[in-house]
Amino acid sequence: MKKYQPTDAELEILQVLWEKQPATVREIFDKVAQKKEVVYTTVLKQIQRLQEKGVLERLETNEGHQYRCLLDQVDFQRNWLQKTVDMVFDGSVSKMAMHAISEKADKSELEALKIWIENELKKQQ
Repeated sequence: MKKYQPTDAELEILQVLWEKQPATVREIFDKVAQKKEVVYTTVLKQIQRLQEKGVLERLETNEGHQYRCLLDQVDFQRNWLQKTVDMVFDGSVSKMAMHAISEKADKSELEALKIWIENELKKQQ
């Protein structure tokens, strides 16, 4: 599959499935509906389109049709983040990190990042 760039709505469905899969349309809808107002048939249509694109697989089970994501979450995140860094931050990981940290990180996250950076620096020595 070529590099897949999901819409925001598709990404919400993928996140639900990465958390728990396989899942029925009802289970996916219920999770998405917890975050925003959405119509069941819209979620169903998005799931069908994701299946047509080869992103989801439909399984026949005792519970009925269930879906699972064929994209590995870590690989997808890595590719998506690299594309974002390249397109939005001119390829600069440090610019991206500084922007993200200045916007949302709390003290515990900053401490965790500090430890991670120190460990990465040790690896490169």
